[in-house]
Amino acid sequence: MNNNNQNIVGLRELRENTNEIIKEINKGKSFTIFKRSKPLFKISPLEEDSWEEVVDFTKIRKGGVDIDDILKRI
Repeated sequence: MNNNNQNIVGLRELRENTNEIIKEINKGKSFTIFKRSKPLFKISPLEEDSWEEVVDFTKIRKGGVDIDDILKRI
């Protein structure tokens, strides 16, 4: 993984090192993802107040809930 201050990562490197990059994102780092020397997107940590949990389906059933089961109940 690229360890310079710019946090630039190639798309292939992202695929090959996803878990390590996620660990760095959880520590507050952001990354710009490139393919063929062109920026594609940026990955950065969520801000504390930017995500609101509505339902945690893993608390209903281990492994989550099948979407078809949810749609049947609507």
